Amino acid sequence: MNPTPIELDPGRPRQPLPEAYRALDETEALRRIRENIAALRDRLLILGHHYQRDDVFQFADVFGDSLKLSREAASRQDKEFVVFCGVHFMAETADIVSKTGQQVILPDLAAGCSLADTAPPDQVEDAWDEMTQVVPRNSVMPVTYINSAATLKAFVGREGGAVCTSSNAAALIRWGLAERKRVFFFPDQHLGRNTALKMGIHESELPLWDPHRPFGGLVPEQIERARVILWKGQCSVHQLFRPEDVSFWREKLPGVRVLVHPECRREVVDLADDVGSTEHIIRTVTAAPAGSCWVVGTELNLVTRLQRLNPDKTVRFLSPTVCVCSTMSRIDAPHLLWVLDELRAGRVVNRVHVPSPVRDEALLAIERMLALSAPR
Repeated sequence: MNPTPIELDPGRPRQPLPEAYRALDETEALRRIRENIAALRDRLLILGHHYQRDDVFQFADVFGDSLKLSREAASRQDKEFVVFCGVHFMAETADIVSKTGQQVILPDLAAGCSLADTAPPDQVEDAWDEMTQVVPRNSVMPVTYINSAATLKAFVGREGGAVCTSSNAAALIRWGLAERKRVFFFPDQHLGRNTALKMGIHESELPLWDPHRPFGGLVPEQIERARVILWKGQCSVHQLFRPEDVSFWREKLPGVRVLVHPECRREVVDLADDVGSTEHIIRTVTAAPAGSCWVVGTELNLVTRLQRLNPDKTVRFLSPTVCVCSTMSRIDAPHLLWVLDELRAGRVVNRVHVPSPVRDEALLAIERMLALSAPR
C-alpha cells in the first residue's frame, strides 16, 4: 500500500487541541499513540528532550539535549517526519539543520521557552545598534545561547557570531575574544557570568544590559572596558534555586555532592560541588559509585528520572519548590496523539518551518559553533 500523501501548510498558525482529545482516557491515548507509531514507523522520528514529561518521553526514539536532538534529526534523512517533544526554539533548530524534504512538528506550538522569551530579536538588535555607536562594530562578537529564537540566531550569523550551548560556552566566548575585543552574550546572563568568571574575567568587565532601561542601564565607559556584555535574561526554572537550598541539604545529608546547571544564579553555583550541562549532570550521576549521595539543581522531570534510573544512589531535588518547565509540559500525550493521528490521515499540523533567509543565516551561526566544537 502506498503511504498517504501529506498536505503541507507551513504558514498555518497554531491550531488548538481538538476537544475530543482533552477528555481522552490516558490508557486509551497511550494505546493509540503506540498504534500510530507502528503505522508510521518507516517515516517517523520522535525526539524527546530530557526535561520532557514521562508519559511522552517514553515514546522518544532518541533523547538528549536540544543540540544532540537537532543533530540526530539532520542525520536521519530517511525519516520524513520529525516530531520534536521539546519547545519551540528546539524545533526551529532541528528544522534549520534538517535536510530538504524533512518536516519538523511540534505537538503544541505554544510550547515556548521562558529564557528565549527574555530576548526579543528587535530588542537585541536595538541594543547592538546602541552599543556599536560607542565602540566599533567589528570590536564586538555576538554569541547567542542555543535557547533563542531562530531570528536571533540569524542576526548572530549575519554579524559574524556563533551559537553556543551550556557545555561549550567557554570555548565560544574564548573564540569571540580572540577574534574581537569584546563579546555580547545573550540571552542567559547567569550562564554568561558563571562561564566568564570561571575563565578568569573580572566582574567589573561583565556589564549587564537591561533592555528596559535607557542604554541598557549602563554608561559608555562600561561598554568600552567590557570584555563580555551580558543580557538581562534568565531561565524561570533555574532561578528558583537558592543558596539556602544548598545549606539545607548539606545539613540534612552530610557528605552530599551538590550538582547544578550553569543557568543557576552565581550564588548557587559558587556553593555547588560541580556545575555542568544537562548531559554532564546525567553522566556524572550515572557514573557515580553506588551509595553516593547527590542533590541536583535542574528541571524536576530530569531529576525524578535520575532517581528512578539510579536506585543504588541517593538523588534529591535541590529546591523545595516544584521546578518543572511549564512550557515544555504543554507537550503531553493528547497533543502527541493528535499530531500522529493527523499524520496517519495525511495531514500535518503544527509544523515548524524556518524560511530563508533566516534559516540560512541562522545555519551560519550554528555551523561556526560546530566547527569550533569539533574534536581536534
